[in-house]
Formats: sequence, structure tokens, C-alpha cells
Amino acid sequence: MSVAKTIEKLLRGESDTNVRFEELCNLLQAKGFRMRSQGSHHIFTRPGVRERLNLQREGAHAKPYQVRQVRKTLAAYKLL
Repeated sequence: MSVAKTIEKLLRGESDTNVRFEELCNLLQAKGFRMRSQGSHHIFTRPGVRERLNLQREGAHAKPYQVRQVRKTLAAYKLL
């Protein structure tokens, strides 16, 4: 799925349980976040963003509370 479609899905906020983990990772990397993995944790950082986003898989999908956290962080820094 394209980054634009992932952003659209994120902004709608209707399907936090239905966002694929890979889509969320690709979105963050497209927005300038760097990823490092530590076991099952995928940690995303970006210069100028205080929050460190820590994502984990739940099957093929991202955890819903982490999807909400990503939405909140991207909106706070006007990255959407």
C-alpha cells in the first residue's frame, strides 16, 4: 500500500486494528524516521521529534494503541 493511502487510513482513524505493521514502518521511514530493531521491538527516531516510537507486531498488524500513538505524534509535529 502506498504511503498516501496509509496516511489516509491513519487520518480516518476508523481501522486502528487493521493497519498492517509493514505499512506503518514504511510510513514512518518515508517521513524521515530511522528504524532500529531490538528483538521484537522496532524503535523509530527522527531529529526534531522528542518521542521515540516503539512498535511491535501483533501478527501481520501493528498494535492498535501504537497506531494511535503514531497518529498523535505525526499530527503534533505536522508530519501528516
